[in-house]
Amino acid sequence: MLEVVARELEGALEGVAPVGDPVVVRAAARLPVVAGRAARRVGRPVVVVLPARGSLPEGDRRAAGELLALAERVHLLPYDPAVRQDRVAADEQLVRCCRQLVAVWDGSPSDGRDATAHLVAFAGGLGKPVRVVWPAGTVRYAGCGGAGKGAR
Repeated sequence: MLEVVARELEGALEGVAPVGDPVVVRAAARLPVVAGRAARRVGRPVVVVLPARGSLPEGDRRAAGELLALAERVHLLPYDPAVRQDRVAADEQLVRCCRQLVAVWDGSPSDGRDATAHLVAFAGGLGKPVRVVWPAGTVRYAGCGGAGKGAR
């Protein structure tokens, strides 16, 4: 199912202007890698955000390596990926700095691991355009490592 999400994401990224704007992802497994690959396939630069505090969880390290290979730039942000509130604060900082948010989200509320609903509302509260990608027939998958929940 991640392939279906990738195709939908590519279509969404092709429709986002300006064309040269980068796709910014926080280093983690699954959906950030899908987003990084999709961005490169449609000719967008990738910016990867790494934690300046703590270290990446073991399950995210291989993905971070791939994201670094895809990246045009890397930014350090002071957050600890082991602390949920730090991850949410880091994501909020990314939203503050972007022109718009493209979110892979099924519309469900935030829970103890997934903060996508919060981030979509946060972006809207800042007046940022939000585009939601969720292919028909895709179901949530709770076992996607450091990224909370994702598509399957």
